[in-house]
Amino acid sequence: MKNLLRALTIPAAGLLLGSLPLAAIAGEVPSLVADVEAGKLPAVNERLPEMPRVINLSDTGRKIGRYGGDLDMLMGKTRDIRQMVIYGYSRLVGYNQNLELVPDVLQRFEVEDSKIFTFHLRPGHKWSDGHPFTTEDFRYFWEDVANNEDLSPFGPSTSLLVDDQPPKVEIIDEYTIRYSWSNPNPFFLTALAGARPLFIYEPAHYMKQFHANYLTEEQLKTKVRKAGTRNWAGMHARMSRMYKLTNPDLPTLQPWYNTVFPPSDRYVFVRNPFFHRVDEQGNQLPYIDRAIVTIVSVSLVAAKTGAGDVDLQARYLTFEDYTFLKEGEQRNDYTVRLWRTAKGSQIALAPNLNSNDEVWRSMLQDVRFRRALSLAINRQEINQVIYFGLVSESNNTVLPDSPLFRPEYQTNWAQFDLEQANALLDEMGLSKRNSKGLRLLPNGKPMEIIVQSSGESTEETDVLELITGSWRKLGIALFTRPSQREVFRNRIFAGDSVMAVWSGLYNGIPTADMSPAELAPTTQQQLHWSKWGKFYESGGQSGEPPDLEPVVRLSKLNDNWVHTESPEERKKIWHEMLGIHADQVFTIGTVNGVPQPVVVNNKLRNVPEQGLYNWEPGSYFGIYQPDTFWFDD
Repeated sequence: MKNLLRALTIPAAGLLLGSLPLAAIAGEVPSLVADVEAGKLPAVNERLPEMPRVINLSDTGRKIGRYGGDLDMLMGKTRDIRQMVIYGYSRLVGYNQNLELVPDVLQRFEVEDSKIFTFHLRPGHKWSDGHPFTTEDFRYFWEDVANNEDLSPFGPSTSLLVDDQPPKVEIIDEYTIRYSWSNPNPFFLTALAGARPLFIYEPAHYMKQFHANYLTEEQLKTKVRKAGTRNWAGMHARMSRMYKLTNPDLPTLQPWYNTVFPPSDRYVFVRNPFFHRVDEQGNQLPYIDRAIVTIVSVSLVAAKTGAGDVDLQARYLTFEDYTFLKEGEQRNDYTVRLWRTAKGSQIALAPNLNSNDEVWRSMLQDVRFRRALSLAINRQEINQVIYFGLVSESNNTVLPDSPLFRPEYQTNWAQFDLEQANALLDEMGLSKRNSKGLRLLPNGKPMEIIVQSSGESTEETDVLELITGSWRKLGIALFTRPSQREVFRNRIFAGDSVMAVWSGLYNGIPTADMSPAELAPTTQQQLHWSKWGKFYESGGQSGEPPDLEPVVRLSKLNDNWVHTESPEERKKIWHEMLGIHADQVFTIGTVNGVPQPVVVNNKLRNVPEQGLYNWEPGSYFGIYQPDTFWFDD
């Protein structure tokens, strides 16, 4: 990573990484001609930065597009309109299709020892309302938002803290800003490139009208009363939701911006006339004029997609829908493509190592018990029966697409071997059984495992049914308890569960420069050790400190990764952590690489035939730049 970032500092870096001088800009966007001629918008060469970002389509097998058209998509809830920020993927720095970090909104950046980050903006870049995008927007966020006690009572985001210390922020000039820490901050760039990005800027020219520092007391009272909020901080927060997109008046840097105030069942996103990207012929992006997001019941998404009501759809579709969707291809002029998913395991079991039940806690913290449960899962059966043999049988670990992959991470304790599984349980002294053939716990109760579930997936139910059959041969009964997601999580957080079912690692394709925090107790959301994660998350104020030696080691390794500057050392740390997980089986994976159906209108171009559908890294469609998608008719 350090070599990559240093390469960006060479004088011609802007050109090499895709910038184009304004002299090479092509003609006007057809749908904007009338507004330009009427004087409502400046001409295209006045709307673009002096050095726009160039997307070289031919490098990835894409074609120069045509302007126009509406892109129809379905979402299940109003809050899903935030997907347009995820899909739009306009970031200060972002991942390319090789999962390398490159400048996007930034013209270039330099990094010194993962401690000093110097960002260079594109002169002439403008917000969607035409106002200049400059370091004043960064200054406003840092001084007036992140360090304002009313707006940020807990201080800046943890992604901006190193050893609890904030950065030194220096405004060099109108287009240059520097962030410096005494120790490395390996999270900074990846946070900026995230699906839900770390925003370190806000449109100062717009937001100042809602900030106490820029209004008289009487003006502030009037605005708060009109906004209907309790105080000015609530008003400011409501108006500044750059991720949620609930304020259509808020300027943006995304390729399309929302024009409809919620609540609504139809949201219209129109092109940002000041968007900073062009294709290699100088045509300003996006090609598509509007994105139309229709809100429907989640249960209807597959049916309406199969009826041809969309141009591009993956959200709320699962592999279970594939056969149905294929049946409608010819009739409704679309194609179902199967992209790869990148979760460590499509469905994983999470033994609760922090269970309040002392007997079960003792069982689950014994590695022999976890290994036995893993060995007693017939992953080949799951693959053939549910996924038609199309997926990989695996632990919950990194995928072959990751440079960190090793075969043993996938296979350790993951072969179907009931004989070895039974031997491990017998070795633990769990050889006694009741009249039904169930093993008995040390307290004499039958070994019945209740698996907490959010009850949102029939796929999950089918997998658990197969596991139930194979575990029964081991002398263990499995029962599923579905509940609403909030209840499901709270029960686990409180320690009132023995096991839960969820997906595996969110990022199954990491590089050594990405954080290994998922492998250590770092958040309460980790269902297999939520109390240990809460301890880390709260700085020791709540939860429980880890007391299992391999877990303590993982915490230490994660801390070492954060503080090292050496790429080789980071890689070494990743491998040790992955090795510990494969050996200790803290979570029990089943299969991964499950195909994600992506339905594409046959007239829509530049959507990859094969792709990676993942939240982080990737932002679902984001790394494939939907601003380059176009309609052939």
